[in-house]
Amino acid sequence: MTTPQHKIGSGFGARSTADDVLRGIDLSGKLAIVTGGYSGLGLETTRALARAGARVVVPARRRESAEQAVGGIDGVEVDDLDLADLESVRRFAEGFLETGRDIDIVINSAAIMACPETRVGPGWEAQFATNHLGHYALVNRLWPAIARGRGRVVSVSSVGHRNSAIRWDDLWFERGYDKWQAYGQAKTANVLFAVRLDALARDAGVRAFALHPGGILTPLQRHLPKEEMVAAGWIDEAGNALNPSFKTPEQGAATQVWAATSPQLAGMGGVYCEDCDIAEPAADPVGPGVRDYAIDPEQAARLWTLSAELTGVDAFASKEVR
Repeated sequence: MTTPQHKIGSGFGARSTADDVLRGIDLSGKLAIVTGGYSGLGLETTRALARAGARVVVPARRRESAEQAVGGIDGVEVDDLDLADLESVRRFAEGFLETGRDIDIVINSAAIMACPETRVGPGWEAQFATNHLGHYALVNRLWPAIARGRGRVVSVSSVGHRNSAIRWDDLWFERGYDKWQAYGQAKTANVLFAVRLDALARDAGVRAFALHPGGILTPLQRHLPKEEMVAAGWIDEAGNALNPSFKTPEQGAATQVWAATSPQLAGMGGVYCEDCDIAEPAADPVGPGVRDYAIDPEQAARLWTLSAELTGVDAFASKEVR
């Protein structure tokens, strides 16, 4: 399989911050939507984009918490959205479209990780439903505004995608739940979503990217027992970070901000990034880079079709990809 999955020598790296990659970039007059933009990496992303001049819309499941978190940031507004509830996604998208505004950047940063077995909607496994299907429906419903903005859609995945390909024969873990495989499947779906969206949207001037932000201690770990993180070598008994490769939140937000704004990516898309550069294909299951099943265009098309059936929405239903 030929692939554009190769480093471009961006000049940035694992320790670059969101402000570093935005230096010299003026986002005045641009509008960004950042899901999860009030916590962890999403909050740092919101701050950085706003400092660069962007207007940022933060859809939030916990509106009061979101308003407290972003209340001191100029140019940020909060609205209601629960990604696990497709009706909530529809209400948010319709409300936004009624404003008539264009969207220049979408960063799908919200996620849940390694949670206890949870079912949402018609019995869907919660990590796949929230991390993938909610974002799939959101982007498709917002497509008219995204198309007018001719910008970028960024899907925040994870190195966790290496834990599982799409489990086509047991998507909902009906034969036994594993929280890390479920997270891995959802993160693989995030990459495949970007691959397919880019193929469908590039003729309209919209490009899509996926990424691994790096290892960072944020509220994303809220479902993990302290003992598990100590055993993994992430933290000590006092809760201090131990892993020297872990990033600060400001560094962790950098790759998604870079993917959303960098002129170095002009004319590109459908790739998985890490450490503020395009990642290489993974040479082995545990090495760096992106696994081949996560960037396979055939699996991406299959997942898109399935997602359209499950959510009942597809902005590209009549689109043929060359």
